[in-house]
This record gives sequence, C-alpha cells and structure tokens, in this order.
Amino acid sequence: MFKFILKRVLEAIPTLFVLITFSFFLMRLAPGSPFTSERAYPPEVMANIEAKYHLNEPLHTQYFLYLKNLVKGDFGPSFKYKDQSVNNLIASALPVSLKLGTIAFCFAVTLGVAAGTLAALNQNSRWDYILMSCSMVGVIMPSFVFAPLLVLLFAITLGWLPAGGWNEGALSYILLPVASLTIGYVAGIARIMRGSMIEGCTPILFVPPRQKACPLHALF
Repeated sequence: MFKFILKRVLEAIPTLFVLITFSFFLMRLAPGSPFTSERAYPPEVMANIEAKYHLNEPLHTQYFLYLKNLVKGDFGPSFKYKDQSVNNLIASALPVSLKLGTIAFCFAVTLGVAAGTLAALNQNSRWDYILMSCSMVGVIMPSFVFAPLLVLLFAITLGWLPAGGWNEGALSYILLPVASLTIGYVAGIARIMRGSMIEGCTPILFVPPRQKACPLHALF
C-alpha cells in the first residue's frame, strides 16, 4: 500500500510541475497586471510597486524565483490584501475549511449509505425511484449552482438562515455551506451503495462447472 501511494505521488509531480508552469506563464502573458485599475498610478509609484513584487524583472527570472519560493512553501504577498501574505490567508481560512469539510464528509457518508441501502432494499419501488431521482439531480447539479439556490431560498426568501459569515462556527452559519458541500457526495455514495448491494444480493443463477470444481462426468 505504501509503495502504491509513493508511486502515485511521484507520478503526480511532473503533472503538477506542468500545471504550475502553464498557469504561471498564462497569467504573466495576460494583458494588464494585478495593479491595473481604472485610476492610473504615477509612473514612479508603479515602478516602485513592480520592483517590490519583482514584476520589472525578466519573465524567466520571475519564473525561477516563483519556483524557488514555492519549494520553500512561500506563496508570496497578497496582491489584494495589504500587508498580508498568502500563507497567512491560507492559515486563517484552513481551520474553517477543515471543519466544514469534516462535517460535510460525515453527513455525506451517513446519508449516502442510508439512502443507498434503503433504495437497494426496496428495489424498483416508489422509494427506490424517488431516492435515485434525487441522487441524479445531486450528481448533475454542481455545488456552485446548488449553493446560491439554498441561499436564495433559506436566507433571502424565508430569512431562516444567514446568507454568509462565520460567527465562530455557530450552527446557523454552517448549515448552508455544509448542505451545499454534502448534497453531491450523498448522491454519488447513494448510487454506488445501491448498485453494490443489489449486485451482492443478486443470486448467481449459473456458475460454470469448472468454477464449482465439479468433475465433468458428474454432469452426465
């Protein structure tokens, strides 16, 4: 198992390198810069900004500097938030993401297994059709479409839940994010669980004699 994981990690390194290189040059070759806005900066100010962020250096120098910092785990300063580094922004948001992801994962596994089991035990019944229809909607509808619909219904229209914020992880603030993260995985797990249970419970009507270790003369 360890060798398999190590092999996958080593195979992912070239792919990750290509993606990093492609995204870097794509962003650098795009017109404008992170500091391009409707209000033009004086040339002296723009020159100081470009020098601070190494944007005045040749493209290949910027690329190797970017790779060097990336290997060290330094993602550089934020272009949007003043006096903030990308590392600090990730560190502040990571606990929230981990909490939401863990809760969503637990709900997805629990509800997905329960829905798939119920559908398999009631195969071709009304419950089976309802659950599988709902799971199909969950599979084809991405979370970035489902989440605004939840906000529109429960936060804006009904006013039951807040539309955003965190408030130290209060229950009312995590319900909508967890629901939007959960629905797609519940649908996928339910369909897999149903198929696996039906396949496992289906009786084997015919097994070739050689697989039964039955001698051929016993058939005649």
